[in-house]
Amino acid sequence: MDPSDRGGHRKELAATGHLARLWRPVGESRGIGVWRADDEHDLHEKVLGTLSLRPWMTRTVTALESHPNDPGGTGNTP
Repeated sequence: MDPSDRGGHRKELAATGHLARLWRPVGESRGIGVWRADDEHDLHEKVLGTLSLRPWMTRTVTALESHPNDPGGTGNTP
């Protein structure tokens, strides 16, 4: 990925539904994201594996499911 892209790949992942949310904790350079994929293999190979910073990333994957009391939820898995 071209470093001059400045978020183009992030926008593509969001447009395809793979990147749901992305946060940066205050005062830190790391990011915390909610990503979507068909399964964990696809998440690593087709989503996270496409990120330009992947060689330097520490990844922790936690599977999520919708909570019935989520005010913004649709009842579907995030």
